Amino acid sequence: MQNDKLKNYLHLHLIVFIWGFTAVLGKLISLQALDLVWFRMLFALLIMVVYVLYTKESLKIPLKTFVGFMLSGVIIACHWFTFYEAIKSSNISVTLACLSTGAFFASLLEPIFYKRKIIWYELVFGLVVIAGLLVIFNVETQYKLGIFLALISAFLSALFSVINGKYAKEYNSNVIAIYELGGGLFFLTLYLFFSDKLTPSFFTISRNDFLWLLILSSICTAYAFSASVKVMKFLSPYTVMLTINLEPIYGTILAVIVFSEKEKMSPEFYIGALIILSTVIINGFLKKQY
Repeated sequence: MQNDKLKNYLHLHLIVFIWGFTAVLGKLISLQALDLVWFRMLFALLIMVVYVLYTKESLKIPLKTFVGFMLSGVIIACHWFTFYEAIKSSNISVTLACLSTGAFFASLLEPIFYKRKIIWYELVFGLVVIAGLLVIFNVETQYKLGIFLALISAFLSALFSVINGKYAKEYNSNVIAIYELGGGLFFLTLYLFFSDKLTPSFFTISRNDFLWLLILSSICTAYAFSASVKVMKFLSPYTVMLTINLEPIYGTILAVIVFSEKEKMSPEFYIGALIILSTVIINGFLKKQY
């Protein structure tokens, strides 16, 4: 039993490490953010459909749930777009530091969706997070657009997680993924169509971009999504939450290794990032106590 728990814990770290690598892939892929997300969702959806057909899982859901999945798909598509746009407007380190505020946004959204009272220390931590962001704003003024986009991405990520939290208890993760990826892809396709961007050149991608997109869609999206849900069945929510908070650290380390000088920031930036990340971790410890 103890060995199974350790195995799942190490598996979770692998999944979080993979999620950290998505930021590096976003920088390596030369496509614009919107094009990147469209291809990511398309490839991941095709992989999930093939897998579900192989396992013969039922895709029947109520109409109300279908609408909810479509909405969630739009939210995750917008989250990925702002995430990659933030990376291309600034860099990986700045984007991931700001993405750490997602836990703070979730603490504000959960009382609304789950009808619970706001916890006092979450508001205090919210102010501390804002202080950390101000430190980053003041020293990395050239990245203001990227910071703004990353904060929007963090909010959308929190909104997606809160909404999806209810669905995950009732439906199979693969079924959820198919409808949400399909909903996001449909929304993006409509936007691209009416913007006259679905030209032959849109579908022309380099060999390197195609390879990175396959890795991003298969390992970092289809596999990681399904595997994370399975791991959560064996580990406590507290353990899962604390481990996921390591994603910005893994991503930043990978970014520095791959892109070297381009990702090295000022000491003040790391102070601000440390303030944000420490707040998220302390919040997790307090939730364990109370």
